[in-house]
Amino acid sequence: MVNPAGYDHLQRQLIPGYGSLARLGVALLAVSPLAEAPGAEVLVAGCGTGAELQEAVAQRPDWRLTAIDPSEAMLDEARSRLEGAGASIHWRQSTAEALADDPGCQGRFAGALSVLVLQSLPDDGSKLGFLTALARSLQPGGQLVLVDLMQPSLPSLQEQLTAAWLAFQRASGLQASDADLAPFTHGLHPVGLARLTSLVNAAGFGDPARIFQALGYEGFLLQRRG
Repeated sequence: MVNPAGYDHLQRQLIPGYGSLARLGVALLAVSPLAEAPGAEVLVAGCGTGAELQEAVAQRPDWRLTAIDPSEAMLDEARSRLEGAGASIHWRQSTAEALADDPGCQGRFAGALSVLVLQSLPDDGSKLGFLTALARSLQPGGQLVLVDLMQPSLPSLQEQLTAAWLAFQRASGLQASDADLAPFTHGLHPVGLARLTSLVNAAGFGDPARIFQALGYEGFLLQRRG
């Protein structure tokens, strides 16, 4: 079980560039063809403790936000952080798949953000189901910012990348126990770029455009096909 109170601090020590991911994702979406419009509706899928929401409120206070997460504890933490922000946020304990089954949410959003969610889903249809749900929730032409752990394009680099990741964690002062780290480092299901491209195309998006990379973590901009 992830402790929401220490989530962001631990992620900053684990993931290179984590402190900039929310700011970058919101900045990209804010100038996208549909979400740049005043009062655009934007979905934050897997909102966690609210990092992307805080950035969205700071950069685009006019956005009408929908924040979903399957974890009640995460939603409670995010609500607490955004309390008093004066933002228009609709909170919903839900998965992306359940949201997309709601007729009122199909084709509703001008843009969406999904940070460190896809990596936790096995590639047994779950990844495709998640991406398809996000595509169904977006308007045609709507964009998705997707950030996740990826498999290296050159398997021969895996050992070096792993060693560099551990060195980064030590330099960041990481002192968490294996039990504390387990939800962040175990049970992940990264895929390579070729597989991701196949999945997003099948879900209804165009080819992914890479917009961020730090060791094994990569960010992509996807656009729902018309």
